[in-house]
Amino acid sequence: MRAMMAGFCLLAFTAWIPIAVAQKSSGSDPEQTRIIALENAWNQAEEHKDAAALDALLADSLVYVDYDGSYMNKAEFMSAIKAPSLHPEQIVNEAMTAHVYGDSAVVTGIYHEKGIFAGKPYLRRGRFTDTWVKVNGTWQCVASQSTLVMH
Repeated sequence: MRAMMAGFCLLAFTAWIPIAVAQKSSGSDPEQTRIIALENAWNQAEEHKDAAALDALLADSLVYVDYDGSYMNKAEFMSAIKAPSLHPEQIVNEAMTAHVYGDSAVVTGIYHEKGIFAGKPYLRRGRFTDTWVKVNGTWQCVASQSTLVMH
């Protein structure tokens, strides 16, 4: 099962690369493109409740501030994502911009999310800011904040 999930994550990651490249200008830094692809991989991992993929993308020291102002550390975030009452159907980012500063980067963008929570459908649109740090050659998100915006 793990091998199948790992294969799915790789497939999802590579499927998003053309989208990620399309969101950046033709002269963009390869690190910017990589980070945008990681943002999209995060969405896919959340949609499929893929804890292993999320664990690799998120730093152990993650600070997550959700759209409602609630704070979560990594363990709390992972628990929330795995909740049986949560069924995300689609999470899509747009208008993403990545600014790389050596071994750190800041990504801003807009997300659209729809799904079912506690038996009720939901639809959200918000802006987000994610901070990524390269640790031992691997990018991991250390901080994430989102704010709802009107449709």
